[in-house]
Amino acid sequence: MNNNEALLVNEYRGGLLECAHYGHICIIDEQARIAGRAGNPHATVFTRSSAKPIQALPGIRAGIIGAYGLTDEEIAIMTASHRAEEVHVGTLESLLSKTGLAEERLVCAPSLPLDETAKERLLRQGGAHRRIYHNCSGKHLGVLAYCKMMGYPLDSYNHPDHPVQREILATLAGLAGIPEAQISLGTDGCGFPVFALPLSALATAYLKLACPDLIGDTATAEAAKVITEAMNRHPLLVAGTGRIDSILLSDPNIVAKGGFKGVYAFALRRERVGVTFKIQDGSEEEWGMIALSVLEQLGYENEETLRKLREAFPSSILNDEGWQVGQAETVFRLEP
Repeated sequence: MNNNEALLVNEYRGGLLECAHYGHICIIDEQARIAGRAGNPHATVFTRSSAKPIQALPGIRAGIIGAYGLTDEEIAIMTASHRAEEVHVGTLESLLSKTGLAEERLVCAPSLPLDETAKERLLRQGGAHRRIYHNCSGKHLGVLAYCKMMGYPLDSYNHPDHPVQREILATLAGLAGIPEAQISLGTDGCGFPVFALPLSALATAYLKLACPDLIGDTATAEAAKVITEAMNRHPLLVAGTGRIDSILLSDPNIVAKGGFKGVYAFALRRERVGVTFKIQDGSEEEWGMIALSVLEQLGYENEETLRKLREAFPSSILNDEGWQVGQAETVFRLEP
């Protein structure tokens, strides 16, 4: 354990501590001040899929909605870590049809649905792996549609030196309020560049997504408004049934998106704060409990959202038969 990490969640089984999850939390206000923290608010993290709304910005800003006649649903799926439920697949196939892109163009690997019901139905019907079943396929289709509209190369659209990827990096740096040189690059599971930056910078970017009036460039601000409103109108498309992204986005005051390996980002429009956290061991099971505790400690007033989180992410640990066999509890207190 890094001494800068804070203890976030304890899990007990049979009255004994079984797991302890450490990490970092950062809350940024509109004056770019740390309004709350646990652990190191400037810890460097990979964005993973939390970057997807930002990766959609260049194409929306450049006019792909008008070029292809896109709907809010098709915009929302571009930001998604979807589960390939029926509603996801239908929206993705519509996007393929409107853009005229071949599914084989996607560099994300052919996959089976992550949703267990959808996967079982597919296999019973004799279905097979498809690239659009990959949870990142909407992001890929959005970027490919932008490349096609601009006449950019399609074969190398995922390369860091591709014009679209360079534009995505510049857009992220602008929203995060840091130089591009401060953002390190890796390769994500889907084949795209993935960004490493301070939690505080990611929180700043999310605050601007939720409050586009903080964005200096008018076209970028309008694109952020279009994307995040589509996410709020169609929260199920951004993640899936029972997923934390979809639960939080059903609240029109919240813009939210998680990423693999324990990173999570959301922002509150009315309160004008951006929140990011990282569970250092990469676990995602605790996301809901941590987000709930942050909202409660901030005095969040939408009881319906808090109730949905409590119901979806209870503190009780159940076994495969549904018996309560343990308990989880958040143990952090936000520091000013």
